[in-house]
Amino acid sequence: MMGALEQVNGQASDLAALAQAAFPSKPIRVVVGFPAGGPLDQHARLLTDKLQAVLGQPVVVDYKAGAGGTVGAQDVMKAPPDGHTLMLANTGVMVINPALYSRLPYATLKDFTPIARTAMQPLALLVNPKLPVQNLQEFIAYAKARPGQVNFGSAGNGGISHLVPEMFKTATGLFMVHIPYRGSAPAFTDLMAGQVQFMAESIPQAAAYHKQGKVRALAVTSRERNPALPEVPTVIESGIKNFEVVGFYGFLAPAGTP
Repeated sequence: MMGALEQVNGQASDLAALAQAAFPSKPIRVVVGFPAGGPLDQHARLLTDKLQAVLGQPVVVDYKAGAGGTVGAQDVMKAPPDGHTLMLANTGVMVINPALYSRLPYATLKDFTPIARTAMQPLALLVNPKLPVQNLQEFIAYAKARPGQVNFGSAGNGGISHLVPEMFKTATGLFMVHIPYRGSAPAFTDLMAGQVQFMAESIPQAAAYHKQGKVRALAVTSRERNPALPEVPTVIESGIKNFEVVGFYGFLAPAGTP
């Protein structure tokens, strides 16, 4: 995440070049298509102050949660293409939704103007700390001995926090039950409370809770270890070949934005 913060000044300068000298003439609205408290919300808050300093106008985060980010995407798609409305989107909104849903009400390449990629973000595979496992192989053995009795939470159907555990299930032959939530925050709450046993979540939020002892990180999904969790091995190191997933965040504007 620090790398993302270091890039913000340059990316904010790109935003400032969106239009002529009159821009921006009013506050900038940044739409986040997920509830407050999740990783995308935290990333938005990290960027807001820097953007305000460069653009000289307030930058307001507007939560339009629903349908895996689709509600927020529709809102931005219909906004005037004047640079005053942006969407901070994730891999799910930009890539996964178009791949999964044939009747999606937006097309990423047609309905939006890309502005800047703000972060590349691997995930961490997490368990409740009371689960009697210390590493990924121990968790695999634990879950295999209890088919259908281990569940995993996600921020909602079809998102990266849902698909990564499904990939993990396929790679390991596990049978786990999916419990979708409306956003990462309630899923994390239930993981910490022991209502769900397993979860995949972006590194910044995962690292913070891991260091507090509220969850246990078993592996990260990047090819290399992550500086935020240097003691946590990769999934590949843990014995699952070719398992690498890195999500990304970025700013989009309505199509036609100069």
